[in-house]
Amino acid sequence: MVMRRFARNLIPRTKLLASVSPHPYATSSFSSPPNHILSPAAAFLLRLLSTTSAPDSMDSDYSSTPISIDSINPKVLACEYAVRGEIVTLAQKLEQEMKSHPDRQPFDEILYCNIGNPQALGQQPITFFREVLALCDHPSILDKSETQGLFSADSIERAFQTIDQIPGRATGAYSHSQGIKGLRDQIAAGIKARDGFPADPNDIFLTDGASPAVHMMMQLLIRSEKDGILCPIPQYPLYSASIALHGGSLVPYYLDEEAGWGMEVSELKNQLETARSKGVCVRALVVINPGNPTGQVLAENNQKQIVEFCKKEGLVLLADEVYQENIYVPDKQFHSFKKVARSMGYGEKDLSLVSFQSVSKGYYGECGKRGGYMEVTGFSPEIREQIYKVASVNLCSNISGQILASLVMNPPKVGDESYESYLAEKDAILSSLARRAQKLEDALNSLEGVACNRAEGAMYLFPRIRLPKKAIEAAEAVKAAPDTFYARRLLNATGIVVVPGSGFGQVPGTWHFRCTILPLEDRIPAIISRLTEFHKGFMDEFRD
Repeated sequence: MVMRRFARNLIPRTKLLASVSPHPYATSSFSSPPNHILSPAAAFLLRLLSTTSAPDSMDSDYSSTPISIDSINPKVLACEYAVRGEIVTLAQKLEQEMKSHPDRQPFDEILYCNIGNPQALGQQPITFFREVLALCDHPSILDKSETQGLFSADSIERAFQTIDQIPGRATGAYSHSQGIKGLRDQIAAGIKARDGFPADPNDIFLTDGASPAVHMMMQLLIRSEKDGILCPIPQYPLYSASIALHGGSLVPYYLDEEAGWGMEVSELKNQLETARSKGVCVRALVVINPGNPTGQVLAENNQKQIVEFCKKEGLVLLADEVYQENIYVPDKQFHSFKKVARSMGYGEKDLSLVSFQSVSKGYYGECGKRGGYMEVTGFSPEIREQIYKVASVNLCSNISGQILASLVMNPPKVGDESYESYLAEKDAILSSLARRAQKLEDALNSLEGVACNRAEGAMYLFPRIRLPKKAIEAAEAVKAAPDTFYARRLLNATGIVVVPGSGFGQVPGTWHFRCTILPLEDRIPAIISRLTEFHKGFMDEFRD
């Protein structure tokens, strides 16, 4: 049976402060290796490349070249990103082999369940957004009579408004380094409509997705390995990778799996105090809400506790809010940290807060367009000048991504010609994601030794797998983490690609994997069937 392609997730290796934290959950799996030693994932990739990528005619001896693996930046060696790591590399190799030998595998297709890449798995873009983009990219057709019959009136009007704000009326032109002012105005208006509190377009920096904004803030905050960033475990590997690349230390705080991946302020305090006792200057707290890979949605009271903690301890609050549209349960609601802070009476000078948003997630899923922004509040003019300087080094983010970010935050309104179709498309995508999440959650919880918290939001499930002792011993025999061993076997038996939990961080002695909910809805039963059959066979094979 043919099954659908997914995508997958990665985690970098950084100075996680296992040496800093005596926390019983602290793990050495994030510790930086010595400069001359590769991480296992990096070593695996080098071995794979050395055997598959060089043509026979090319000399494989590079000893005379001026750079070696020993002489590159050790921060690059320390960085890992599991979402596109070992299991994905193996899957891509299998996919290539299947093109020439399609009958060698017991499956017809590689199913990439490793990464939040909706349109790669068949999700359709929002019509209004794409109409505006198309007209902005080819403005010469705006005045043609045929355009009126092909595009909605409000998409034509929005394209006119947008193109008039772009330098040279050309999407191929550079813009202001923070992004086009008129588009930032629209985003600020969208933030105000969402939160009920004003937003300043001068606080908004448009970026190529949220990732460059995260890197920018790490560049700003990290001076040396003595600077630490509090990050959730499990976490999205962008953060550990970015901290490693910029030479800082990841200070872990552990989400409580038994409490639905709850975030306890007492845990934050313990980890902060431990880090400080080791001479680490903790600069910021990362909060991912809704959670990735864990899918939890924070309660507003919990968010208030977090705001108070950051204010009291003098920490910058880095709020990853890219899944703000992805809420699947009726008893949870998204609240931005800025809204929470302002509702508590804290103003611009009371709390340093950076909020990240992206066009890659939500119901839009425009990953390849690389659009996003950060809203920066609570920083002095002198610091703002430095942030702008860093942004200007990259000249500007791409114009199509900037346009999409403005459309996401300022979509069609009631009375617009496209409103009904836009709302129908949005609701269809989100309701289908909710159904898929529930079906996969139920299926995972039906498997022997598997426990999966409910999917409240985001695009992933992060089930815990209790593996038999024999399976753990078999993994150790091949020098693999048990969850990586499981993921390899799953791939080889079914073509399903998931990300081992060790790529995100987890309590030592526990094992997980991350799986997206993004395959099209009619593919879910087949995926469940293959996963169920594999898991039963795996448990029988290694039963104690």
